[in-house]
Formats: sequence, C-alpha cells, structure tokens
Amino acid sequence: MDALTLLGFGETGWGDDIAAGVVVTASLSLATLPIGLVFGFLLALAKQSNDRLLNLSANIFTTIFRGLPELLTLFLVYFGVNSALNSLTTATGLPDIALSSFVSGMVALGVVFAAFASEVFLSAFRAIPHGQREGGLALGLGRFKVMLLVILPQLIKIALPGLANLWMNLLKDTALVSVIGLSDILRQSQIAARVSREPFLFFGTAIVLYLLLTILSSFAIGGIDRWTKRGEVAK
Repeated sequence: MDALTLLGFGETGWGDDIAAGVVVTASLSLATLPIGLVFGFLLALAKQSNDRLLNLSANIFTTIFRGLPELLTLFLVYFGVNSALNSLTTATGLPDIALSSFVSGMVALGVVFAAFASEVFLSAFRAIPHGQREGGLALGLGRFKVMLLVILPQLIKIALPGLANLWMNLLKDTALVSVIGLSDILRQSQIAARVSREPFLFFGTAIVLYLLLTILSSFAIGGIDRWTKRGEVAK
C-alpha cells in the first residue's frame, strides 16, 4: 500500500485510529492542566506559609515529584494506587474500584506538573513587591480581594513563560501513557507501524502531529500573553 492509503480513513487506512489518538492526547493534556495549575498554586501558597508543618510538607512533596522520573510516577499511580484500592475493596467487601489508564495518567502527570509549577508560582510571588499587598489591605480590601485583584493578575503575567514551558513538556509527557495501554498518538502509531511494517511513515506522522499541537499551543500562549499585557502603555 502507498502512504496515502495507509494514512487514509476507513477500513484500509489508519487515519481514523491516529485521529482518535490525537483526541486522547489533547484531552489528557487539557484535563491534566487545571489539576496541575490549581495544585501547584496551592503548593506555592503552602511554601510561603508561616505554618512550619505545611511549609515542610509542600517542600517534601515537590522534592519527591521533581526528582522522580515521570514514567516511575505513572507506574506508582497506575500499579501502586490500583493495588492499594484492590486490597481495600477486598478487605472491606466494597465493589471493585480501579483507576483507568486515562485517570492514572491524569493524576500522575498532574502531580508532576504541580510540583514544577509550584516553583514557577513561588518565583512569581517573590517578584511581586510585598508593599502591594500592604497597600491593598490599607485600602480596605480583604485578603481574598487583594489576591484576586492585585496579586493574581501580576502573578499570571510573571509566571506565564515558565508555565508555558511546563505545558509544552506536558504535551510530550502524555506519550508515556502509551505504556499503560492508553491509545494516544504514540500507541496508535506504534500499532500501525508494527502491523503495516512502515515505522518511518507512522512515527514520522506522530512527529508531525506533536509539532502541530506544539505550534497551536504557541499561538494560544501568545494570545494569553497579549491579554495579560493589554493594559500596558506601548513603548
């Protein structure tokens, strides 16, 4: 078969399978992002806390998950958590509970993203002058409003380059879920390459698809960057 036939849609081609893999990759990335951002933000707050136990716990968490390989973290969640859930349901007589490959990937990549994002947020917090918080409180704003109206807009602007890099890494790291059976771009490409014996064609297609996702992400990040600078005076 020629390349166009192999990449086509329908019974004779692998196009529909690879397209489904693109949907899985994009869905996993988009589902993981809010988990990583919210958890990373909370970890950054914990690292600035005056509570020594909270501060220590946040630092231990980030040290562990920044130090472990992402693949090992994925195995820890997929096999370790599922094993613990199986033991729990067996001991208690509850119905079987198990994390799917998608949820395991989302959790594992989410905690890794959060560990790195917490450092980005922490650096951004430290770049904002402390006097702005005091000024907001002096104007009668509560702590929540100071965070929402004064700190957060500046935080997003300062942290955006670092978070953008983490997002690009997240897109690439989704390829790891292929080892636990999730049918993402890489897994579908591997299957097609093995069956058709055309590895260069299908792995080349995977390369193009990942690059397209990266380019689309760059446009989206550029739009967010322009939005954060909308109030600046042009120089």
